[in-house]
Amino acid sequence: MSAQQHFNLYKTEVSSELNRILDYWLRYTQDDVNGGIIGRIDHENNIFPEAPKGAVLHARVLWAFSAAYNLNGNTDYLAMASRTFDYLVSKFIDEQYGGVYWMVDHNGVPLDTKKQVYATAFVIYAFSEYYKASTNERAKQEAIDLYKILVEKSYDIEHTGYLEAFTRDWQSIDDLRLSAKDANEKKTMNTHLHVLEAYGNLYRIWPDAGLKTQVQTLLNNFTDHFIDKQTGHLSLFFDEGWNKSLNIISYGHDIEASWLLLEAAEIIGDEELITVFKKLAIVMADATLEGLDNDHGLWYEYDADKHGLVKEKHWWVQAEAMVGFYNAWQVSSDVKYAELSTQVWHFVKQHILDIEKGEWVWGITADGKLMPGEDKVGIWKCPYHNSRACIEIINRISQAV
Repeated sequence: MSAQQHFNLYKTEVSSELNRILDYWLRYTQDDVNGGIIGRIDHENNIFPEAPKGAVLHARVLWAFSAAYNLNGNTDYLAMASRTFDYLVSKFIDEQYGGVYWMVDHNGVPLDTKKQVYATAFVIYAFSEYYKASTNERAKQEAIDLYKILVEKSYDIEHTGYLEAFTRDWQSIDDLRLSAKDANEKKTMNTHLHVLEAYGNLYRIWPDAGLKTQVQTLLNNFTDHFIDKQTGHLSLFFDEGWNKSLNIISYGHDIEASWLLLEAAEIIGDEELITVFKKLAIVMADATLEGLDNDHGLWYEYDADKHGLVKEKHWWVQAEAMVGFYNAWQVSSDVKYAELSTQVWHFVKQHILDIEKGEWVWGITADGKLMPGEDKVGIWKCPYHNSRACIEIINRISQAV
């Protein structure tokens, strides 16, 4: 089989998988009683209709179905996107103070009203994609308004970068964390990466000069602070003045950032930054190889100070590896990266796809067993990383032909 035939097969397989993922979400996750998306479905597809509903979950569903419609024109996907957009606008947007609530209850009543910048970024990202699918002017304007309030309330004028979280009315808050596993720091790589991603998608539909400057500043934050110049890994947690805390390597974020940073530079057409991030895409992909197991699954993370290697292979980490390694091949023309991308996909097919019950499992442990107690749908389990990986591979292979 020729190289092109291999790529064509890869494209065919992920095209089928994209349909399978989204079919799962269409079948199981629409809350026809209270609106929006069911807040939790466990591994066995048991539905928890009274589970809280997260902003990130809804934004990622909106992005996934909008992006899939933009790929193939399936009107069922646009309908799913539209109902999710309506729910986000009506239940999560804070009309009084701006921004989005972190969580509502199953009836759509605000439950956790803190302003997590990460969540607002994902809504900007999703609204921008939905505008491309629907030309709904409200989606575009809401995205612009959310961008403006992040710049006004969260941007650190003195040091640059974005502060992590606030109270509902944008005052300081003690607990800044996205989740219990995160450090309680004012600036995090994860939030900055997804603010950058959101701003890049917004720039596609609203090429504003101030927005371009923000993207450039965020990219410089990565070269100045987040990317370790010695190791090529990302540093994850910082205080307000960019002093680093903790020594954790996140292999999934390393490989995800390797392609997202380059994409952002390309979106704004900054040739100098494109050159910088093409080189860094290879550096970061090579750094990620430290976390690749013999079965071509990518380990979750490494904690140099405490626990060592976290021997779990999460679904989203594998999805990002598929794209990041393929991107490294496009940048370098080194065939080993293309092979790595397809090898990770083979690992996903063998261990992460749930052929019987649908969607992807959360992950497996070192002995190949399913991680216990994890959900198919939840605050963090969404059709974002896996559908995006499929869409990226489809587009990248199609553009190369």
